[in-house]
Amino acid sequence: MFGGITGLKDPKGTDWGERMLNTVASQTIRHLFTKSESVEVFVRCYPSSKLLQGSIDSFKMNATGVVIRKDFPADEIFVETDAVSIDFSSVLAGKLTLKQPTQAIAKVILSEEGINYSFKAELVKKRLLNLTVPALTQLSGGNPVSFPEIQVELLPENRLRIFAKADLGDRELVPLDMTVTIAIERRRRVSFKDPQIELDSIPEAQKEISKTLSVALADILDNMVDLDRFDLDGVKMRLNRLETEGKQLIFSGYAEIERIPRTG
Repeated sequence: MFGGITGLKDPKGTDWGERMLNTVASQTIRHLFTKSESVEVFVRCYPSSKLLQGSIDSFKMNATGVVIRKDFPADEIFVETDAVSIDFSSVLAGKLTLKQPTQAIAKVILSEEGINYSFKAELVKKRLLNLTVPALTQLSGGNPVSFPEIQVELLPENRLRIFAKADLGDRELVPLDMTVTIAIERRRRVSFKDPQIELDSIPEAQKEISKTLSVALADILDNMVDLDRFDLDGVKMRLNRLETEGKQLIFSGYAEIERIPRTG
């Protein structure tokens, strides 16, 4: 069996263990995404004999143009670990299984377009439609309140401009326009703070209710983006920093990897 594996060595002298691991890891990682433009995996294991004991020097993954859970696109995801302990027998079976949990530094880049696409996801819409929060139903005469349209514009200094419409059920849609500051809380939540309500473009008759609904929407969003709701099975993301840069929102932090998930 091992003679067949060592035959993987190419004319350039690429280490057989690294080649095999790169192939298996690439196949495993691709299955985590609904779609992907590119998934590049670089596994360092030298000398190859270390692989027999399940020891890897480092693991890097760079994925671009990916979609997670069908509805959440990311421009780029980068992950890098130090030494990792794996089950060598799983590699021979075409899988990648960890012997023990590990941590990796991680970076995720979202585009403005991708963020707006995510607002159409069922997981997000169910937290924005047919709401029966007392503070909102008082405004709607007891009817459920929905926010069926939300558009985000990324601004410098970690700010977002949010254009939305509120449906009170028995009247025309109420337009909303505000700017919020986003930040990280407890390394897993994205907070939406300090809403600045813009009323210049709002019809006079709707200004007061638009202001009230904008504050309510900011509060809903502030309690909605928790990474624990989006974790892959066996992987937890923790954030250290976020920043807006042009039309991109960049997160950096680390991943706690208990096991390699089979699907995204």
